[in-house]
Amino acid sequence: MSHHADYARQLADRARHAARHLALATGAQKQQWLHTAADRLRSRSDEVLVRNEQDIASAPHHGLSSAAIDRLRLTPARLESVANALREVATLPDPVGEVIEGYVRPNGLRVERVRVPLGVVFFIYESRPNVTADAAALCVKSGNAVILRGGKEALHTNLVLYRVLKDALVECGLPEHAIQLVATPDREVVGELLKLRGLIDVTIPRGGKSLIERVSAEATMPVIKHYDGVCHVYVDRDANPDMALSILRNAKCQRPGVCNAAECVLIHSDIAKTFLPRLAALFAAEKVEIRGCPQTCAAIPSARPATEDDYRTEYLDLIISSRVVSSLEDAVAHIETFGSHHTDAIVTGNVAAADRFVAAVDSAAVMVNASTRFNDGGELGLGAEIGISTDKFHARGPCGLRELTSYKWVVRGEGQIRE
Repeated sequence: MSHHADYARQLADRARHAARHLALATGAQKQQWLHTAADRLRSRSDEVLVRNEQDIASAPHHGLSSAAIDRLRLTPARLESVANALREVATLPDPVGEVIEGYVRPNGLRVERVRVPLGVVFFIYESRPNVTADAAALCVKSGNAVILRGGKEALHTNLVLYRVLKDALVECGLPEHAIQLVATPDREVVGELLKLRGLIDVTIPRGGKSLIERVSAEATMPVIKHYDGVCHVYVDRDANPDMALSILRNAKCQRPGVCNAAECVLIHSDIAKTFLPRLAALFAAEKVEIRGCPQTCAAIPSARPATEDDYRTEYLDLIISSRVVSSLEDAVAHIETFGSHHTDAIVTGNVAAADRFVAAVDSAAVMVNASTRFNDGGELGLGAEIGISTDKFHARGPCGLRELTSYKWVVRGEGQIRE
């Protein structure tokens, strides 16, 4: 075995051992850990910020843009919000041990379906260092051991955050290997970990499409993921145009670089003549480039003609594609052809049309008269999320504490035997 394979196996063995102990931990112990970790982040903030400075100093060497460097940077205020996020996870109900359903069989057997942790989570991410603390908090709270693999550009920051979280585990009498960080930037270790089905129960990649495609291709265990967020807003013939414009401004412009931002607007042909000029004015004011169908381009001189590729693109930028459709069914067909089953919205005053859209659109989240930006664990009341899934097995949509659990059947009898 290579040293990479050895290292991966050691991480996974330790995680599996920790998971068995963590499954027996009380909710009170996990709460205590979250509060202790938040306190330690505060008292050791100088140490964390010094390590973060090391990453900031080498960021240009990694070819990071100024926006990426800003996302990487921790300030005292940002560190405070990382600590507060841990305290917020502490306020969420503990999913472990929740009885999902329970009943008594005619023979007197008492049957329950009870929530249990998944076991060992391998979490690979390219995002800001706050995700290190968020993911650890969600996994441990839901009784799972987690192996964290952050981006190489945040390695020093992630290492110090991991040490603070691990020290707090020891302090609270929880297994220290409930959280582990892959301490090398070598990509080979990721490949070795992805082979360890039987030790690792689920892998969750969070980052760019190429990362997620690589993980999905190599993983031998289930993966919770989404590739793209090609999200649509369909403006129906019975839409309130003011509402539609307000929703489109929020869905496209509030944070264009996120997976639940709108990438395409579909407009019913009955209202296109009056709606398109207003759409043009909104997007001109917000500096959004429009790539449209012939009807869009005829009504909006500044729009560029859209190609089929444009309709498939997740821009993550101030660019939107536009298409005039002749019916709700055409809108649904467009979403089925070009969408990514992430988040799609209809704006309409017609309840029957809304119901047809909701039934026909096969996406993780379907919005009626609301922004696509609401497909988010916090916004939907999950408290926090580890990611968004467009898969259909196990979990779909935002994945919070409950989605980090499975269930077991618990059957209590008084000596019954099967006839």
